Amino acid sequence: MIFAIYATDKPDILETRMAARQAHLDYIEPYNDKILTAGPRLDDDGEKMIGSLIVIDLPDRAAVDAFCKNDPYAIAGIFADVKVTGYRPVFPK
Repeated sequence: MIFAIYATDKPDILETRMAARQAHLDYIEPYNDKILTAGPRLDDDGEKMIGSLIVIDLPDRAAVDAFCKNDPYAIAGIFADVKVTGYRPVFPK
């Protein structure tokens, strides 16, 4: 099933985010064939990272919860909030 992971950073956490970035990228690399899209969410000016968005195809909610829990960003405590929902791609066809 496809899931959208929508995470919001805590305020003033950029230094911690950047310190954990390589570990985060290394963590998600083995999921490359499961990730439909992923990247940082940006403020309205497109300048500051304010969170993350990952759209990923995993077997079930338990698998996506484990993925989220073990992400180095989550372990580093950068997220104020993480929402996970099912997702159905419609476009592009």
